[in-house]
Amino acid sequence: MTYSEAIHWLYELRLFGSKLGLENTRQLATHAGNPHDQLNIIHVAGTNGKGSVCAMLESIYRRAGYKTGLFTSPHLVSFRERIQINRELVSEADVVRLSECMQALLRHFPADKLPTFFEVITVMALEQFAREKCDVVLLETGLGGRLDATNIVTPIASVITSIALDHQQHLGDTLAEIATEKAGIIKPRVPVFSAAHQPEIRKVISKVAAQNKSRLEFVETEATTCLVGKHQRQNAALAQATVKALQNFFPVDDQYITDGLINVHWAVRGQFFEKENQRLLIDAAHNPASAESLCDMLRENF
Repeated sequence: MTYSEAIHWLYELRLFGSKLGLENTRQLATHAGNPHDQLNIIHVAGTNGKGSVCAMLESIYRRAGYKTGLFTSPHLVSFRERIQINRELVSEADVVRLSECMQALLRHFPADKLPTFFEVITVMALEQFAREKCDVVLLETGLGGRLDATNIVTPIASVITSIALDHQQHLGDTLAEIATEKAGIIKPRVPVFSAAHQPEIRKVISKVAAQNKSRLEFVETEATTCLVGKHQRQNAALAQATVKALQNFFPVDDQYITDGLINVHWAVRGQFFEKENQRLLIDAAHNPASAESLCDMLRENF
């Protein structure tokens, strides 16, 4: 199998659509040897900001000397962006190897119940992170949380970023319904950190955290970061609070937190380019809430 053949095979799995549920992912992970059981994972869900928070956490831990795994979606240019180790894209050779492994494991499934694209690449990522012996993995959910393929893991911390209306056809028509799906990543006695501020959302998260006997911290501050906008300063504070609360797992000096936040790279989030004496802004805002954040950022900076 070549790299292009591996990508073609993976993308063909998208024909099976998006299935919310954990049965297939758990079964596939079991056949792969449950690689997630070997990993220290910070699980991040939310409507907006979860990729930014993952990138910030990764930047901090890498600067502190830890080997990091980063799983995010979707990719911008290359599939390889989805699986990174120490911010290095997974190699084409490893994509081929992992795809061949997944192809073999899919033989355990009936033809009418094959895992989807996202279920397969989730297990691929976990397998790669375990093989590379990552110290800490930053795992971003795909859609939702409770029934998201990534939710087979038991993390060392659950992080919930801002929540807004998006993907209502899958997650519900109200903020409370969407919050219930996002709060589904909360696990028994695993600490929870959230930047959600709406009362109806906090009520849902608080209830689920209490049911799981999980310590909950709502982060209301801002922290300095190179990413522009108030929303990114709030994301930075959420990442900072998470790192400080996990000092028993991964000790990190304050200077590494500062350095990680002011040097983080996360493409097309308020990203500026200079071209032919013009300044170009690219931003990935794709729903009403993120568009509002983009407008606020423009008003603040221009």
